[in-house]
Amino acid sequence: MSHQIPPLERIALKGLEIAPSQVRLVPLLRRDSPGDLRLSRRSYDDDMTVVALDGKRPLEQPRTVYSSYIPHALVASWSNDGTPVAAFGCQMTRYDGKQIKAGPVTVRIAHRMARREAPNRLRFLPLHLSMEGFLALHFGGPDIAWEEYSHDTLAYGLGSRAESSYSGDMIAGLADALRVFEIHQQQVGVLVFVADALASAFVVSHPEDYRALHQSLIEDFYGELMYYYGYLYPNPNRMETYIDDKKVASLADMRQALAKMRSDWAQFQAVMAEAILEREVLSQNIYRLGPFQLQRFMTQLKQRSGNHIGEAIVREDGTLEYLKTYRLSEAQRHRAYLLSQLAAHNWNIRATAEGLQQTYGEFILRMGKAGFDYLLKEHVLRAARQYNQLPR
Repeated sequence: MSHQIPPLERIALKGLEIAPSQVRLVPLLRRDSPGDLRLSRRSYDDDMTVVALDGKRPLEQPRTVYSSYIPHALVASWSNDGTPVAAFGCQMTRYDGKQIKAGPVTVRIAHRMARREAPNRLRFLPLHLSMEGFLALHFGGPDIAWEEYSHDTLAYGLGSRAESSYSGDMIAGLADALRVFEIHQQQVGVLVFVADALASAFVVSHPEDYRALHQSLIEDFYGELMYYYGYLYPNPNRMETYIDDKKVASLADMRQALAKMRSDWAQFQAVMAEAILEREVLSQNIYRLGPFQLQRFMTQLKQRSGNHIGEAIVREDGTLEYLKTYRLSEAQRHRAYLLSQLAAHNWNIRATAEGLQQTYGEFILRMGKAGFDYLLKEHVLRAARQYNQLPR
C-alpha cells in the first residue's frame, strides 16, 4: 500500500539535469523517464472560464468562484504499477464543464480546479490552481470583531480579490525564443528567463510531452515585472565560456573539457535560478494520483528576492515529475506578506504594527497603499492620514 507523500518543503530538481542555455531558455533534461505519468493539453476556445470552487451548486445559489481567461487545461494520466501509459491526447472539450454564450463572447463554467475524469485521469488548470490558492490566502479575514474593520470585512472576509498578469505573447522576445529553440532529445523542462530574472520554471515527466507542450508556454501568464523587463532588456547577458585549445591534445582531453564546460554552465544557471531552486516553500496537497501527489506551493516570502507560486507533481521517492511556477511581483509579494502578518497576529492591527516595528497609523496607511483600504472603516483611514500629516 502506498504511503502518504508529504508536502514539499523546498524545490529541488531531483532527477533533472540543467543543460547549457539558449536565448532566454535553459533546458532541463531527464535521463530516465519511465512513462508511468503523462501530461497532455486540452485547449479551450472561450473568452473566459469561471470555475466553481465549492462543488456543483445551482447557479442561483451563492458560491465561491474563480474567473480568468484560461486557454488550456492539462490532463494527467498515470499507472499505479509503474507500467508506461499513453498520453491522453487532445480531446473534445464539450464534456469539460458547460459553455454559455453571452453576446459576442463565450464563458465556460467548469467544476473544480482539479477534477478526476476517470480512475487514472485528472484534469487540472495549470498556474490557475496556484493562483487560486494565492488569492484565497487568509481569505476568511478576522474571526474577532476588531473595531477597525468594516462591516463587510467582518461578515464576508476579504471579499472579491483580483490580481492582474500578462500573457506570454505580451513578453517581448518570448515568442521568438520559443520558436527558434532547439529541443534536446531528453528534454522535459525549461527555465524561462527575462533579462536575468527567472520568470517561470516548467517541468513535465516525459520528453514527448514536453515537445507537445513547448509552445504552450506562450499561453501562460507572467508577472508585471517580466513584461517591463522584456522591453527594457531586449538583449540579455550571456555567460561566455570556451575551451582552451592549448590544453587539448587528445579526444579524452576534449571530452573532459566539454564536461567541465557543461558543468560550469549548469552551476551558473542554478545560481541564476536561486529564486526557486532549493528555496523553502509552503505547500498544500491537492490531489493524490496513485503513486504521485499534486501539490501547490508558495515560496517563503523574502524582500529583494524573486518569490514564486506554483504547482508540482511529486513521485513517492521525491522525484519532481511536474512543475510550473509564476513569479510574483513585488506588490503581490507585499500584499501576501501583510496578510500573513495580520493572520499571525489574529488580525489585531495594533499587535501587527508593533510586530513590524511601525506605529499604528503607519501600518494603517501601509494597508491602504497595498490595496487593503476597503477592509477598514473610513474614519480609521481618515484618522491615520491626519496623524501622518502631523509634524513629528
